[in-house]
Formats: sequence, structure tokens, C-alpha cells
Amino acid sequence: MTDSTTGRHYWQGAFIGDEEAARRLETLPAAVGSALAAPLDTDVLLAACDALAEALRDPGHRIRERLAPHLPAGPGEEAGELFAELAAFLDRSALTRKLRRELGGTAPQRLNRPDAKETVYEAWAPVGLVAHIAPGNAATVAPLTVVEGLLAGNVNVLKTSSADGLLAQHLLAELAAQDPSGALAERIIVLRFPSSRQDWLRLMCAPADAVAVWGGEAAVEGVAAHVPAGCRLVEWGHKISFAYLTPDAWADETVLNSLAQDVCRFEQQACSSPQVVYLDTRDPDELHACADRLAAALAAQPAPAGEDLDPAEYAELTTTEHLARLEEHLGLTRVLADPDGAWRVMADTRPALTASPLHRSVWVKPLPRKDLIATLRPMRRYLQTAGIAGSRTDTAELSALVLAAGATRVTPVGAMTAGYAGEPHDGVYALQRYSRRVAVQADERFATTACLDDLVRPAQFPPPAGPLLDKAAVQHLNGEVDRRDAELYFRSGGSTAAPALSLFSYEDYDTQMHAAARGLLAAGYDPSRDRTANLLYCGGMYGGFISFFSILERLGGVQIPMAAGSDHRATAEMITAYEVDTLFGMPSYLWQLLHEEAGLLRSYGGIRKIFYGGEHFTEEQRRVLTETFGIEVIRSLTYGSTDLGPLGYQCTHSTGSVHHLHADLHTLEIVETEADRPVEPGRTGRLVFTTRARRGQHLDRYVIGDLGRAVPGRCPCGSRAPRFELLGRLGEVMRVATYFLNYRRFVAIAAEHLRYGGEIQAVLTGGPVREGLTLRMERSHVTDAERARGAFLAAYPELHSAVSEKLLDFTVEPVDGAGLARTATSGKLLAVVDRRR
Repeated sequence: MTDSTTGRHYWQGAFIGDEEAARRLETLPAAVGSALAAPLDTDVLLAACDALAEALRDPGHRIRERLAPHLPAGPGEEAGELFAELAAFLDRSALTRKLRRELGGTAPQRLNRPDAKETVYEAWAPVGLVAHIAPGNAATVAPLTVVEGLLAGNVNVLKTSSADGLLAQHLLAELAAQDPSGALAERIIVLRFPSSRQDWLRLMCAPADAVAVWGGEAAVEGVAAHVPAGCRLVEWGHKISFAYLTPDAWADETVLNSLAQDVCRFEQQACSSPQVVYLDTRDPDELHACADRLAAALAAQPAPAGEDLDPAEYAELTTTEHLARLEEHLGLTRVLADPDGAWRVMADTRPALTASPLHRSVWVKPLPRKDLIATLRPMRRYLQTAGIAGSRTDTAELSALVLAAGATRVTPVGAMTAGYAGEPHDGVYALQRYSRRVAVQADERFATTACLDDLVRPAQFPPPAGPLLDKAAVQHLNGEVDRRDAELYFRSGGSTAAPALSLFSYEDYDTQMHAAARGLLAAGYDPSRDRTANLLYCGGMYGGFISFFSILERLGGVQIPMAAGSDHRATAEMITAYEVDTLFGMPSYLWQLLHEEAGLLRSYGGIRKIFYGGEHFTEEQRRVLTETFGIEVIRSLTYGSTDLGPLGYQCTHSTGSVHHLHADLHTLEIVETEADRPVEPGRTGRLVFTTRARRGQHLDRYVIGDLGRAVPGRCPCGSRAPRFELLGRLGEVMRVATYFLNYRRFVAIAAEHLRYGGEIQAVLTGGPVREGLTLRMERSHVTDAERARGAFLAAYPELHSAVSEKLLDFTVEPVDGAGLARTATSGKLLAVVDRRR
């Protein structure tokens, strides 16, 4: 960011003067085209906004010091309130909620399949260049309208009033400085010039795809002349808001005090401030009685700040009051006013909507509800907020009427100027006005392509930073999660340690389930044909069954939600009865089910696909499933964890334990096992994930406990999402008798040298002389324990050395598969059972 004391314009990262701004305006179309050549990843913007919000909340931060001279309020309490308002808007959680509400997700620009059964891709694309014409009476509107344009991915050129300070320029420059890539700076241009400079206004609007104007009819008309044909004109004009009171409500002192607060808050400068109070009556006496009580409520409010009115405002105020007083002689009006001019109530027997001169001036008018639509609908273009006070039934009925008349917001009286995150503005979502809904229709070649963008580029995130986190640190962070974001509680399966708690907001859960659904499509799941038995474990707060129920729901696939059960016969009978051809489950459970009910399931012969999770099938097991049971597809459901969610997925070209990264959710680092530094290319290390797409919890640089290596090159499936190969868990490397022995090595030896297709469990024991290692193997797959022991000793030199040096007792023990130790929650096989003390 280049600063200049003479530059009052900010252009793509630099402060410039009038002469340079004029020169660059001539080349604006080329600058826009260059900026739009590369898409803006939403997370880059969210990270920058969140960093700026944190700085604005810190009273001693240097960014606040740099911005303070440009605040309209100057230093003091009002400056603090303005910083707080900006920080609240820029907060990551608020912007994430806004994106989800208005554009359906946190990465709306990515071409995904809205219907998994069709190879049709849709996304929200930026319109291109948005020209923003900011008002001169709201300091925060100018920079924040640009942030909305950025959320939709646009290049933005902003005009601020020549009477304004440089807050917008400097705030947006600070925002751009939070992005080291320069992508944000390239999409921000802020110019400060008077509306009379028509040549500049014409140059900034000519290449625009949308022009957003904040102001009244005169402002809109002045800009509309420069809006080219086909360009979208977005009017954020002045609006009129009103209150509507039933007889019970205007008799309630609390309601009138709340209404007075709505009138006095912001001195009626907000579009949502009430300018007219309508009463559900025709009776003039009731009208005047209510006006008297409202005047008393206004008189009880704290006095205004005493800000001087400009001549035009003062003229409008005095003219309106004098005309109303003149009409008193005709019996049409009655004026109640503060002697010092702090407020005025104008009771008018005519119901037509009349704008107020503001500054605590309010009309009170009669309007029976049966006449409401006929009276207000002619002014529908100008209506915004209706504050309603009445019974629950009245509120429901009147809400329908005022919305039909043209109002866009209904609130309780007392909350007319309050809003909520993601609220539509003037009846529309701003981000949709700055976006286009685009679609790509593809053919059957794209059946397993869930996101078209993955064929071009993976999602990009800012590089992770900070210390490595282990599971204990993550559990500590769970205690700091805002309870509003802790809507869904899961516990891990506890296969490597005590079950751990994981917390999610429903929004985060939904994002992750959609991502996992895209992964299943890539793996070859066909929601239009496959009939799926969900045989994952359920209960005990374990998320396996529940998650894949949700995933299949989002895919629209046929699902028979059985869950894993101990009655294998009943499960097999349901599989055949409901013509199931696809199984979801843990490898150990599916292995037991298929072998115990082999007769029934082999004669049925309808199972074509297996998607597994939590564990892995060995190559020998895959061979048995293919040759014995006729399984055509055996792939991973997902690679993930309870706390991080889905991490990786397999495509139709993935083999073994190779997965693509869910690059729209996470970044992946592979670091050395003993140090926090990247491994050499192709070497094995610890997998470290940083999750980005979470509202409620940010897990940065989480050491999940798995080992793996990066897989180089582009996958034949065409996806550019990074690939990695899982190579076991840190806990599967056993320190035994001074040697390090790897559980995965035992599994590989059993498959290669014994053609063993069953499960293996390593049991470690201590003894008075030496430690013990027992490999427990399924009796139905190993006929000679001594032969198996000899094969392990011959193929594993470190094991042979430990035994020959009499440091280790090593045995092979045939057991029934049902006798192997498993986790109670997930049903996973415990690969290593350490009974040493």
C-alpha cells in the first residue's frame, strides 16, 4: 500500500492525486478486465475482513490510530461506536452468515451440481464491475457497500462526496493491506469528487455492469443518465417507514415510550425511522388523545445533541410545521411542539402518507386496517419498515396487509431501526443484485465430477500460520466455542484414545455434508441408480451413521438406513428384500457380515459397490471381495475425523489409500514426525490440517495423528485438488524392545506372504524378563500359526532381531473375528492394544 498526503483517491493499492486519477479513468475498462482474469476466493476476503475487524476492536491498535483522523465524529466515544459498527459488519461470522443467507454458501462462485443426479453446474458469478455512488450522510455506507461488492467477487469503483473525509479510502486501503496476494487491492478503486464533475461520473459508469446509487430521486436521476444500456441500476434510495398501532397498543404507555425511542434514535436519519404513526381508527378524538400521549413520551426522551441544521433542512422543518399550524384553522391538523424546537407531533385527520421533515418530527394519522392497502399501495416504491404494535393475531394480520401494500420490513415498535445479520435491504439481497446466476450443462463424461472448478484450479486459502495443535489443544479450544455455535455435539469413536468431543454449528455441518457428498460422486456413487444400505454405527453421539444419512439425503440417493447391528442374518435378509446393491460401512463390520452370511449374500449376488470408512481394506481383502462376492467397486466413503469433518475423498482413479484433499474446506501440510518443518517431496510425515469453512470454530494446523505423503502429479481424473496417501497412524508405530515396529508392515507381510485376507490385531504385554507381542489373526483365514510366525520373522528384520536378541516374545494367536477388541462406539478394530503397565 502506497500512501500520499496529497492523494485523495485510492486506486488498486495506491493513493493518487486528481491528475493521475483522470489518466487512469481513461483506462478503467482494461484495469477491470485484468482484475477479473483470476477469480477472487471468498476466504481471502473473509480472512482480511476478520483481521481488520480484530484491529478495529482494539483501542490501541495502530490501524485505529491511522483511521482516527479521517472519522467524521473525531476522537471520543462516537469514534469508538463507529469502529464497533464497522467491526461488527466485517466480522467473519457475520459475513459468513450473510454469504450463506444471500448466495447459499461460503464459496458461491464455484460451479457445483445443485442436483447430484444431473451433470448441470450452477454458481453465482460476479457481474463484473460495480460502480457505487455513496451518500454523503452515512460514513460507514461507502466502504461497506464495496465490501458487499467484493463478497460477490466484483471489481468495485466507489465515488464519495467531495464534502466527505477520506475514511472510505483509508479503511479500504487497510482492508487490502490484510491480503498479501494483492487480489483485494486489484478490485478496489475509490474516487472523491463532486457530482458536478460529470466527465468522471461518465467514465466510471460507462464500463460498469451494475451501478449502485445511494440517495433520493434526484441522486438516482443524476446517475441514471450515465448508466449504459444493459447495465443493472441498483437503487438504494431514501425510504419512508411508519408505525401502526391498534387501540390496545396506543393505550399502553410502554408502547408509546418505545415508539418515541424509535423516533429519536438517529434523529430519524435512518430509512427505518418512523415518520408517520398510523392508528387503527377513524375517530378524531382518539387521534388527538394519542397525539397528546406521544408528545409526552417524546418530551421524556433525552434532549438531542444540538447539531446545527443546514439551511435546506431548517427551511423544510419550519415550512412543514407552519403549514400544519395553518391547517389547524380548517380542522385538519393539530400541532404539538417542544418550545425549544426539540420535537414536534403533527396530528392530521387525512390518512395519506406524508414524509416527515425528520429531526424528531412525526405525523399521527388515522387509518382503519380495511383501508390500509388502498391508502399505502400508491406509495409502495417508497415504503420500507412498518413497526406494528398489537396482539399476536393483529400482528399476523397487519403484517400481511402492510407487506401487500409494499412495505419490505415488519418489526415490533421499539425495534424499527434494529436489524439482524444477513437481513435483506429494501426487499432484496444486495449480494444477488451484484451477482449473476450462471449454469453449465455437461454430458455423461462429467458424471463423477462434482465441481467443475476442480478441473481448473483448487480453492485457494491464505497460508496457515501459528503453532501446531494436538488433540488436547483442540479439546481445550472446544471450551471456548460460543454456545450459539455449539449446536451439534459429536464424540469420536475412541479407536486411538479416549473419545473426544467435537462441536459444530448446523451451518458448518451442512457445508461439510455437501462437501462429502461431492466426494462420493467423485468416487463413483450414482444417486440416480444405487440403492444403499447405510450400515455405519449409530449411537453414543458417534457421527458416522448420522453424517452419511445427511450426505445421502443431499445427494437424493435411495437409502435403507439400517445401521450396524449384531444380528447379521436380519441385516442380510433386509439387503436382499430391499434389493440393496451398495453398502456403506466399516471394513471390519462389512467383512464379518459378508462372511457370516456368505451363503445368502452370494446367492443374492446383487451387491455391486462397497464404500467404506474409518479403516482400510487390504489388497488381499479386496481380492476376496471381488472374486468371492462379485463386488465391482470398493472405495473410501471419505477420509475424515469427527472434529475436522471430511478431509479427503477418492476418485475413480484412486487406489489403495490415496485421496484427494477437500481443498474447498481445508489446507494440508505434511511435516516431519519430530519437527515442525515440511518433509522432503514424496517423504512420509505427519498430516497437518487447517480448516477454513467453519463459522463456529477455527482449527489451525491440527496434527490429526495420521501419517502420509503427498502424491505428485495431476490425477488422471482431471481434478487439480491435491492428492495424498495415507500411511497409518502415529499410534500404529510401536516402540517394543528398543525397536520401532509398524503395524502396517505386519498387515502388508500377511497379505503378501500368507495371502491373508482377515483382520490383524497387535497386543502388547509386559513381563518380568521381556515384553511380549501377540498378533491375533482370524482363525478362518490362518490355518498354521507357526508358519505365519515364521513368515513374519523372515520378512521383518527388526522383528527378527528383537526376538533373536531375546528382547521380545513374539507369538501368533488364531482367534474368532468376533473376539477381536473393537471400539464400542464406532465398531472400529483396535489395531494396537497396549496392555503394558
